[in-house]
Amino acid sequence: MSAKYDSKRSKTETLIEEGTWNPAPDKVRDPKFCGSEFFDPQDAVQVKYEMLRRVSVDKVSVTEAASEYGVSRPTYYQAKANFDMAGIAGLVPSKPGPRGPHKIDGEVLAFLHARLAPGKPVRARELAKLVRNEFDIKLHPRTIERVLKKTLR
Repeated sequence: MSAKYDSKRSKTETLIEEGTWNPAPDKVRDPKFCGSEFFDPQDAVQVKYEMLRRVSVDKVSVTEAASEYGVSRPTYYQAKANFDMAGIAGLVPSKPGPRGPHKIDGEVLAFLHARLAPGKPVRARELAKLVRNEFDIKLHPRTIERVLKKTLR
């Protein structure tokens, strides 16, 4: 069984692992979140959704709702934009870290393309050695294969 569905883990452990744990549950002042089994101030997605609902349905001001849920107004507006674009899935925090091959810029990519022979297979290991020698950048051959696959479509 996957660790994701392991019933021995606590809800807090699951929220932390999934990246949806609210690091400041004590700042949530909405009475619904006090002593409720359903409303959990540690669940960032639920907190953001309820904050958006308070403004949209209950007609509470953005400033008041942001304060009540322990976030800044810019955080409210970001949550609103994400929700408008992707629904509840937009409230799930994105994973931290680089969003792509951050070592391969335009110059390195042009260097790689210049060394490709039409009709011949990509020799990623050789290209990785050439990049290391030319730019002093260590790239994994699989990274080179992925980037070239995307750019050669």
